[in-house]
Amino acid sequence: MILGNLTRDPESKTTPSGQTVTTFGIATNRFYFDQQKQRQQKVEFHNIVAWGRLGEICAQYLKRGQLAFVEGRIETRTWEAQDGTKKFRTEIIAENMQMGPKTGGGGAPSSSGGYAAPSRASEEDVPVVEDEIQVKDIPF
Repeated sequence: MILGNLTRDPESKTTPSGQTVTTFGIATNRFYFDQQKQRQQKVEFHNIVAWGRLGEICAQYLKRGQLAFVEGRIETRTWEAQDGTKKFRTEIIAENMQMGPKTGGGGAPSSSGGYAAPSRASEEDVPVVEDEIQVKDIPF
């Protein structure tokens, strides 16, 4: 599971069998304090691959700089380059993705393509529970 910002717009391709595959990069940040008590930041770059419908959704909705949460598995591909050297590429094969809020806050998609501010429930809309749950009422 990683949470980070897209480093580039997703690129989508279709395999000869008709399967959609989308690739993009995500940067994650780690903050820590060094021995001199100075705050440091380390950035890691991850290659993401999304297949099928998830790949189509990533290509349609994700953009460079946007926050995204990706769940998946790590795979390392190996191949031989034209010059005979062995190449490796470690990727996260996405199994689930959640988009972060667009700039200006979260909410529901609006007709203008952005996101509308979430509506707030008034005090009358929130049900009041007066009965407290007792331990003896729990069935397990």
